[in-house]
Amino acid sequence: MTSKKNDKYYLILQGALQVFAENGYHRSQVSKIAKAAGVADGTIYLYFKRKEDILICLFQEKLGELVGKFHESVEGTADAVEALRTVCSIHFSELESNPEFAYVTQIELRQSDLELRKEIGNALKPYIVLIENILEQGIIEQKFRSDLNIKLVRNLIFGAMDEAVTSWLISGRKYSLSDQAEETLSFFLNGVSSGQ
Repeated sequence: MTSKKNDKYYLILQGALQVFAENGYHRSQVSKIAKAAGVADGTIYLYFKRKEDILICLFQEKLGELVGKFHESVEGTADAVEALRTVCSIHFSELESNPEFAYVTQIELRQSDLELRKEIGNALKPYIVLIENILEQGIIEQKFRSDLNIKLVRNLIFGAMDEAVTSWLISGRKYSLSDQAEETLSFFLNGVSSGQ
C-alpha cells in the first residue's frame, strides 16, 4: 500500500464500507468496491495489495477517528464518571449515525479469520486503553472501587457496549441506540462505584 493517502484512498474505503455492509465481507468483490468508489478496478491495487488490507485500513481509519473523538471529548475532564458517560454516549451515537460501519464492525468482524481479527484488534487497542485509563482515574478520584480488576472491567464495559450495538442491529434498528447510553452507564456505575 502506498504511504501517500489521497482522495481516492478514502473513496475506496468509503466504497468498501458500503459494499461490505450490503454484501458481507466474504461475498464482496474488489470490482464492486471499485464501482462503489467510482474508480477503476486496477486503482484499488495501487493502494491495497488485497481485500483484507482494505478491511484492516477501514477499521484503522474509522476507529482512529472514533478514538480521536473520545480523546478530544474527555480531554481535561477531571471526572471519571463524566468521561465514561462521554465514551458511552459517543460510542452509541457514532455507530447509530453510521449503520454501515456498525454492521461491518458488529457482524463482519466476527466472521473474519483469526489473522484479520488480530490486525483489527490492534486498531481497537487505543480504545481499550482509553477505557482502562478512565477506570484508573476513577479509582484515584475514589469514585470507583479500589479493588477493581481493571483489565477485566475494561473488557466488560467494551463488551457490554458492543453487545448493545449488536442487539440494536439485529432488532432492525427499531429504537434509538443513543437513548441506551444513560442506562448503560448506570449499569456500569452500579458495578464499579465506590459508593462515595
